Amino acid sequence: MADAKVIPFDEDRPRRRIPRRVRAVPAAEPVVEPPAAPEPAPAAPGDSWDRRIAGGLAFLRRRVTGDYEVDDFGYDKELTDQVLMSLMRPLYDKYFRVEVKGIENIPADGGALIVANHSGTLPLDGLMLQVAVHDHHPAERHLRLLAADLVFMLPVVNELARKAGHTLACAEDAQRLLEAGELVGVMPEGFKGIGKPFGDRYKLQRFGRGGFVSTALRAGTPIVPCSIVGAEEIYPMVGNAKTLARLLGVPYFPITPTFPWLGPLGALPLPTKWTIQFGEPIPTDGYAAEAAEDPMLMFNLTDQVREQIQHTLYKLLVQRRSVFF
Repeated sequence: MADAKVIPFDEDRPRRRIPRRVRAVPAAEPVVEPPAAPEPAPAAPGDSWDRRIAGGLAFLRRRVTGDYEVDDFGYDKELTDQVLMSLMRPLYDKYFRVEVKGIENIPADGGALIVANHSGTLPLDGLMLQVAVHDHHPAERHLRLLAADLVFMLPVVNELARKAGHTLACAEDAQRLLEAGELVGVMPEGFKGIGKPFGDRYKLQRFGRGGFVSTALRAGTPIVPCSIVGAEEIYPMVGNAKTLARLLGVPYFPITPTFPWLGPLGALPLPTKWTIQFGEPIPTDGYAAEAAEDPMLMFNLTDQVREQIQHTLYKLLVQRRSVFF
């Protein structure tokens, strides 16, 4: 064995630096991150219009081919939702600026009879009530109004009323709709309400013999009182040309501060501010089957509904700041 070489540990002797052998470490491979998923490109402004145009063309195609449904009363849901409601909404939202209260008093499902006051010379309050129920109720329910026979005698109005879901104000049709789970609207004042002079505004007229109560009792559906403020002032009726009304075969011929003096311009309604309030429902399902034939019960329930509507009208009038604001 070779002798080991001794290296003296001497501080005076210059020390020779022995280089240290460095082991090479392979460089780590770079970590490549997967590319981020590209964000969806924002829809081009024309995309929504393209969809609308496509939807409109599909709607027209179904109209032409007859590929749409109506119920036994002629109600066309698609036409009402896409066309008729769209035509009424600007009047509802921008012109009359309708405020709705108590919408939670309308049942989420099942039949119910909504009873409202009637005013305004022309029956615009019924149309605004229909929009209010559909657009504000969580279930977007449709209101089927009971209209006078005069509505269904007019050529164009007749067809539009049927398509919008309205039907003749008769007990048989109303009961069928209620038993089918529909919301039915009735304005018992009739022409006495919309044709009353401006001096009698917000004073409820007679509610008839209580036929609507009898219908609700037979169907076992609740009655929801409804009060409408603002419609009385859209056409302030200061006179009635009765002779002209008889010649035209209409219940009244209104004379207002603007009509007929300004011609067609005078037929434009005043932009009043509306409030529609739905009251607490009055149940009818707790009565016996023969209750619908009890005249005293019908009178009491009719009077209860009328008084509730009248009281709410006075309350809303006190709270109203202005006719137009």
